[in-house]
Amino acid sequence: MTMSNQGQDEPRPDAPSPDEPRPDAPGPDEPGPDALTAAVAQLTAELAGLRRDLARRHLLDLASGVLVAQRSLTPADAADHLAQLAETTNVSPEDLAADIVNAAAGQGAPGGQGAPGGDGAASGDIEAAAAGTGAAAEAATDEDRSAARRARLVEATAEAAAQTGSSVDEIAGTLLDGGMRPLGVRGLWLFRRTETDCLQLAGQAGVSALEAAHWRWVPPGTGSALHRVLAEAAPLWLPAGPPEGERLPGPAPDAARALLPLRQRGVVTGLALVDWPGPTALDEPVRRALTGLAVPAARILDAGASDPSESGVLVPLLDLLTHPAMVLRADPETGTLHVEHLNRPALDSARHVHGPAGRPLAQLFPVMQAGLVRLARVARESAAPQRAARVPVEHRPGDPDPLHDVRVLPVGPGRTVVLWHGATDPGLSLSRVLGRLENLAAFEDDLTTGKSRWSDQAYRIFGLDPAAPPVPLRRLAPHLHRDETGNLNELLVELTERREGAHTVVRAVREDGGLRHVRIAAEPLLTGGVLTGITGVYQDVSAQHHTEIALTATFDRLTAAQTQAALRHQLVLQLQQAIVPEVPVLQRLPGLQVAARYRPAAEEYRVGGDWYDVLPLPSGRVLVAVGDIAGHGIDSVTGMVALRNALRGLAFTGHSPARLMAWLNEVTLHTHGRPTATAVCALYDPSDRSLCWASAGHLPLLLLRAGEAVFLEPPRNILLGAVPAADYTETVTPLVPGDTLMLYTDGLVESRRTGIDEGLERLRRAVERLRPGGLDERTDALLASVTGDTDDDTSLVVVRLS
Repeated sequence: MTMSNQGQDEPRPDAPSPDEPRPDAPGPDEPGPDALTAAVAQLTAELAGLRRDLARRHLLDLASGVLVAQRSLTPADAADHLAQLAETTNVSPEDLAADIVNAAAGQGAPGGQGAPGGDGAASGDIEAAAAGTGAAAEAATDEDRSAARRARLVEATAEAAAQTGSSVDEIAGTLLDGGMRPLGVRGLWLFRRTETDCLQLAGQAGVSALEAAHWRWVPPGTGSALHRVLAEAAPLWLPAGPPEGERLPGPAPDAARALLPLRQRGVVTGLALVDWPGPTALDEPVRRALTGLAVPAARILDAGASDPSESGVLVPLLDLLTHPAMVLRADPETGTLHVEHLNRPALDSARHVHGPAGRPLAQLFPVMQAGLVRLARVARESAAPQRAARVPVEHRPGDPDPLHDVRVLPVGPGRTVVLWHGATDPGLSLSRVLGRLENLAAFEDDLTTGKSRWSDQAYRIFGLDPAAPPVPLRRLAPHLHRDETGNLNELLVELTERREGAHTVVRAVREDGGLRHVRIAAEPLLTGGVLTGITGVYQDVSAQHHTEIALTATFDRLTAAQTQAALRHQLVLQLQQAIVPEVPVLQRLPGLQVAARYRPAAEEYRVGGDWYDVLPLPSGRVLVAVGDIAGHGIDSVTGMVALRNALRGLAFTGHSPARLMAWLNEVTLHTHGRPTATAVCALYDPSDRSLCWASAGHLPLLLLRAGEAVFLEPPRNILLGAVPAADYTETVTPLVPGDTLMLYTDGLVESRRTGIDEGLERLRRAVERLRPGGLDERTDALLASVTGDTDDDTSLVVVRLS
């Protein structure tokens, strides 16, 4: 932009001299606006780079895992083999990894189908597909291969974004920009299917906030194309838009659309709607590419699903309110408040931020953030609503308008609802005032003449013919519910005997059978000390009354749901502690002394999936096992119970640890939620003092012999629940009297600041420094001296040969 130089030669009298610092200029240690903008841009670019690197590493790890499972390689050898294969075929490691994973999944060729680990995923087929040879590779064109690679990379990028805490909107943007823009797509809509078959807009990309607000909820029973796709569980392709008379999200009625059902664990959990700017021919390559991208979209929808305990009435209720309201959720790891939902008035107040739902509170209301965080924290800790006249209390010139009459209600673990009033447009305020005045009616009774006057609105409130004479207040009883006679008489006593103004609320029964709640506010008219009349207003408060009843009932339901969720969580904690006690009572075992400890997570709500087991078997051998289910929460505990009990039952078959691990892998694949887990299964034979053991991706066992601690190299096996029909190998370790063996989970050694190798070395040194003593005493000392800083739960089993 070119600016005029006129007047620059003559400084203004009030302008500071060049050597004098400006009062609003940043100090020497204070960054200016440009520096802050540059810093934010740099951090944003770094975050994007980290996500790209995480997606790349995720894809390479998947390919290495396939090679480990199919060629029985170690992870390091698999990574080297992948690098050599990329160099040999002159294909980038990322594209090669995508080819290997696609071949394992049976998606390397057009129309290819299959599942990981199926017949089409043999190692020879995988390498042939990666090298561009073989029947499958010959059938696949370069365009097909490029599309398959792009889809796999987009899926890895979306999963990486989910792991870094991105919102559903941001992840949907990743799918749109990475995989759908090349197909000419304009927008992506992700709808989640609720328990009542209602469709909730969970995320969108390429769509304006106004469009998203119109389609936030789609009720069931409308017979729309959206619900037909849910019912038929089959894609719907509309190259020229929906049929005439039917509305769907999109930029224009004739714009092309594709509706894709989203499946998780064989169940349709929602659908994706893809739209184009105009009519588009949806040929087979486009349909195949979009069908492939529906797989990560389903995972995104599942990962962003609300807690099962969440009340389904909360969001629809807030959307009905005329004042701003939003739902806040506290991040369980950091405590940071994120905006989970905003109703329409709240969206209007946050229109300066694109896609506000899912963002941190500080990005939407930076000036109000400190006050809202404090109110939300107190509300959650006290389990009681909090209120403030305005937030923030101090208001400086230039700041956004404060939030007035703020109310914060706790509605579940980590979730709060914020209600407020804001500074509004004068025209809007005037419309609201006029709307309220429509429910007001004036009346006046002249006691000296016996005549009364009503405004026109009074006839509408009571449902009377405007041509009928007005009814005096003292004769209003026939128009009221029979139970309201007492309230009317008390009002008349106040007016006529005490001669004081008064008000009451009564139920008026209209001639058409309708019922209205009417507030009566009246004043006596006195002339020379003599009561000569009564004047006042009638106000129809039915809507307000019904709203108060609905809010009260809803708050009661939310409180009950919160209590039920807390009770269920406490039961889960008790179940976990009963199954995996912190200090168990172990029976005497042949030739062994055993001590076991379980340390729960630092925060109670993070119930974990760690377990251990020590079990004598009929054959005389002793089963010793530890395991760790990925994740936290109720699903992890239920998965832990399933795997622990399954291993206990399988151990009585007398089979080897390798066979037990293979069976346990199949159990994991058929467990609800499809968890993944690491585990160590060991069988000690007292007849020859041998330990036969197998590991599924678990940390190495630690052996203390003659004061020296060494780690036992575990067999190279894949973790439980990764691929079907996995083979596991085992190893036999001879033991001698006095040996001490330690099995543990990662909560003992993991650290946020250092790598796992440093944590293992700390454990080894601590074991060598243990003082002589009883086994229980030394186990407690080890647990006290070695601990990770991830606040994760920990299992520890210490076995000593007598």
